[in-house]
Amino acid sequence: MAREKYFPKGTPGVDPRVPAAGSRGSRILGGRSALIAVLSSVIVFGVVALLILRSPGWPSIAEAFFDGAVFADAFPKILRAFRLNVFMFLVAEVFILVLALVVAVIRSLPGPAFLPFRLMAAVYTDVFRGVPTILVIFLLGFGAPALGLQGVPDSDLFWGIVALVLVYTAYVSEVYRAGIESIHPSQVSAARSLGLTRGQSMRYVVVPQAVRRVIPPLLNDFIGLQKDTALVASLGSVVEGLRQAQIVQARYFDFTPFVALALIYLVITVPLTRVVDWQVARERRRREAGGNL
Repeated sequence: MAREKYFPKGTPGVDPRVPAAGSRGSRILGGRSALIAVLSSVIVFGVVALLILRSPGWPSIAEAFFDGAVFADAFPKILRAFRLNVFMFLVAEVFILVLALVVAVIRSLPGPAFLPFRLMAAVYTDVFRGVPTILVIFLLGFGAPALGLQGVPDSDLFWGIVALVLVYTAYVSEVYRAGIESIHPSQVSAARSLGLTRGQSMRYVVVPQAVRRVIPPLLNDFIGLQKDTALVASLGSVVEGLRQAQIVQARYFDFTPFVALALIYLVITVPLTRVVDWQVARERRRREAGGNL
């Protein structure tokens, strides 16, 4: 009788031992699973915390990394300097979104006439994806101003942003290109049959669908971009979050400012990560719903 409560007897393709979704048995199993998950997490993290707190070196680690007085002094200063990281991220992101799409479209152009442009775009992406970001920042930040060219800025901040734009444009262009290539050729054929040119088909049919599909990986790249803004501090004169943490650390001979900066990054990046997860789940549900139609 209990099994028939969840499923009608003889329902094809249904295991009568599994409660139906939304039934009392399903809710009981869900609650039991949640309880087990919570208990296992508490036990595992509790054991890890106990091992850390009982380790011989914990007192010195706590003094060097978790000094409350140093944290209270460092956090507001680092937070103010971190606004420059946010500025670099926002400026770079605008240029990256546009330039990366241009590079991706160029690499997707068919025909032998566009071969030189495709080759240049491919070389660009290969070079800037293959060279570490910190090296690009060094080469531009120290090399470009040294040329002494008329009208060329010598600001470390300017060249740091340019380096980030060049590197991340290469990465994001490949994300765009993957989205463009995921659009079935029949979409372009249908658009051409309606009288649209190849360029109009790309603009109104392919690119909008491709961008919508690659939003989750784009968000992942921009999480990385937000973190990599700290690399601009290596140029010396740019006092952003990491550089300010180094200044405070040198004054106190204590590593707590780095913990404060890490906390700021976590407050920003963790919500963005959850947004990525939500976007991925949403796209999966949309595709599953489309496949069931």
